Amino acid sequence: MSTVNRRHWLQASGALALGAVIGMPAIATAQVNTAQPVRVIVPYPPGAATDALSRLLAQALEKAAGTNFIIENKSGAGSQIGTKAIATAAPDGQTLGFIDTAFAINPGLIGTALPYDTDKDFTPLSLMASAQLVLVVHPSVKVNSMAEFVTLGKAKPGTLNYGSAGVGSAPHLAGEQLRGAAGVDVMHIAYRGGATVITDLLAGQIQFGFFTVPTMYDHIRAGSVRALAVTGDARSPRLPDVPTMAEAGLPAVDATPFFGLIGPAGLSPQTVSQLSQAASEAVRSGPLRERLVEMGFVPVGSTHDEFAQRLQAEIAKWREVIRVGGIKPDA
Repeated sequence: MSTVNRRHWLQASGALALGAVIGMPAIATAQVNTAQPVRVIVPYPPGAATDALSRLLAQALEKAAGTNFIIENKSGAGSQIGTKAIATAAPDGQTLGFIDTAFAINPGLIGTALPYDTDKDFTPLSLMASAQLVLVVHPSVKVNSMAEFVTLGKAKPGTLNYGSAGVGSAPHLAGEQLRGAAGVDVMHIAYRGGATVITDLLAGQIQFGFFTVPTMYDHIRAGSVRALAVTGDARSPRLPDVPTMAEAGLPAVDATPFFGLIGPAGLSPQTVSQLSQAASEAVRSGPLRERLVEMGFVPVGSTHDEFAQRLQAEIAKWREVIRVGGIKPDA
């Protein structure tokens, strides 16, 4: 379902070429037309985490590029509608996309039924940030560590239920990774949205769940849930006392969501270089980086090549998790 466009206007001093503003020679040919706004398609409704991050990046890019970046929400079909719109856009640098982990999950989950080719129809530009997942339990679950959680799960198979926003979501697949790595029989409940999952967890209707650190931070501080471990290579700065899954002996549980900027296939090398550099620099320094850290995200700001390699690794990883788990998409 398409939703309302939201404009981020910049009071720019003159029509500056993108290359000049990010430190490249002004004589370089700028493939992005700064006289026209750049459309950034987000395959989710307004208010979702991916949408919120896209708006922060759009504000930062406006200041770097000297042109307007307009967020256009095209949600539906597990992000397929908006992602297809990115794939079919003209490769002129005026239409970009902001995607998350679903982009890498869908090839293994949906397969050839996808209305686009993930390998051929897109140009990765920059990995903006990641958001560690934290496994939290309701206080009624009397465990204080992952070791105790696994022991309880093995002693009472099928009694620990967790929820996610849908089959194939990162929190769902994190549970599948946990099932395989720890050998525990946990039960997945697919919801139609993330807010309901939180409501049911806080009410004790489900026993645990995987959530991004920014989403669950206030509930952890309030004692409404208990945090056992986080995904990722290092502990979360916001939860320094919570061990990583690797520290807890479960390094295979690594479903850390990511968020990044892409474009359609066929973008010119100059456009790729300029947009990638602008996005990377915006994330690696200044107010945007500070804001991301404050919100509990992990800033990345990768290059085009680094993001391309990360996407290939993520696609392969999730394809295998889905195959081993025998996971099928919702009907």
